[in-house]
Amino acid sequence: MNHTKTTYDFLIAGSGFAGSITALCLNSAGFSVCLVEKSEHPRFAIGESSTPIADMILRDLADEYDLPQLKKLSRYGSWQKHYPNVRCGLKRGFSYYKHSKHEPFRSDANHSRELLVAASTDNENSDTQWYRPETDALFVQMVKDAGIDYFDHTEIMSVRKSVSGIWSVRADRDHEIIKCTAGFIIDATGTAQFSERFFGATSSAKGFHTNTRAIYTHFEGVPDWTSYLDENRFQTDDYPYNPDHSALHHLLEPGWLWMLRFNDGLLSAGLVLDGIPKNEMSASEEWQTIISDYPSLKDLFSRGEIADVPGKIINTDRLQRKLDSMTGDGWAALHHTAGFVDPLHSTGIAHSLSGVEKLVSILINTQKNDVQRRARLSAYQSSFFSELTLIDQLVAGCFKSRHHFGLFAACSMLYFTCTVYYEQSRLSGKIPDHFLGADQRGITSMIHNCYDRLLGLLSSDRLPKTEEINAFISLVSEQIAPFNSVGLMDPSKKNMYEHTAVTI
Repeated sequence: MNHTKTTYDFLIAGSGFAGSITALCLNSAGFSVCLVEKSEHPRFAIGESSTPIADMILRDLADEYDLPQLKKLSRYGSWQKHYPNVRCGLKRGFSYYKHSKHEPFRSDANHSRELLVAASTDNENSDTQWYRPETDALFVQMVKDAGIDYFDHTEIMSVRKSVSGIWSVRADRDHEIIKCTAGFIIDATGTAQFSERFFGATSSAKGFHTNTRAIYTHFEGVPDWTSYLDENRFQTDDYPYNPDHSALHHLLEPGWLWMLRFNDGLLSAGLVLDGIPKNEMSASEEWQTIISDYPSLKDLFSRGEIADVPGKIINTDRLQRKLDSMTGDGWAALHHTAGFVDPLHSTGIAHSLSGVEKLVSILINTQKNDVQRRARLSAYQSSFFSELTLIDQLVAGCFKSRHHFGLFAACSMLYFTCTVYYEQSRLSGKIPDHFLGADQRGITSMIHNCYDRLLGLLSSDRLPKTEEINAFISLVSEQIAPFNSVGLMDPSKKNMYEHTAVTI
């Protein structure tokens, strides 16, 4: 993109991992692509936890579009072999710990306040925590290496569509006005602002059951959670993996805390809180106030300090958002741009990649058929809204039940059931139309039924009785039974699951 007007088949706004991978796929399919970035890389970002589903999609994209470099990032072992200088973390599964205010963490031999769900059988084939500043920069380097036109420090100022269907784009690159044309624009910016400004879409939090916000940063020097457990003689010899090598969740009264650790000890940590109005405290003051209420966590974080990048604790407004329209004549938004629920259970990377896979396929296969393209883009939008609704209920059920660990563990099993269904569907040889089975009546009915029963159980001011909690747990066990091929909710496991992801 320079003073000479240049024409592209596709212009992609935003060079996070989803935008960059989209550019790589379209370029590999033979189309001319321009990737535009408002800032530069490396840059701080969160959303670090990969999953078996995300890794499966990466491998399938690698095969479909002859991008072997993507496959190298789909397992921890191959990542370490091929990209040892790109920081990441070992992720063996999902770990959850229930804390009580003003009390050190406690549990028992039955792990009644712990849940560990392994997603891989060994370290070599495990998932990863993506250190996003370096991972996103790596994908951008792949874009450059592929010869794709990439322009950072570039802010798009206007887009106008001609009667012939071609977009005229005007941008400012370091105070220099540049222009190009494109047949189709993809919004991969990760926020609603671009689509709202140029395509007339509107973003809101209407209709979500989940209502959360977050405060977060990266830390140096925070000891491992495992070291705390060992120092205090907790039973860990039956753990399926080291919980610091996982998406580690701590359930608290005001919300939950994530801890994602990278190979060099750097820690991504964030509090996800009830979406109540913010008080007058700064993000740092609120972080300290909440962590100080939980002695075990206070002990850990008192030994660490905020990393130079980002150098501060960041707060957010409400996390939930959704565009009312994510496609139109000559444009479409990728999934994370179009909407988001919450980081609980690490759905973000996988859902984003599923959107990349869908949109790229649509754009490639409908290049010469506008009617078919409009129909498939409409279906793309409809499926995304259904998927967001499903994720919302899965997350809301877990968030609302976090005060009662038996209820929370049961609600978590609904999520893991959906992941197993999706993984098995992909392995059958057909790419599912909807993420996590959001188009399957058996799946959606199961989630709706359990969520409604949970709301009834939690609707009164009194605490649920033991028999009510047990009845709900039994209901979930019955509901997931048709899909439960990996032994979820087996009492003999004592909340320790060796391997629940299907063999990949």
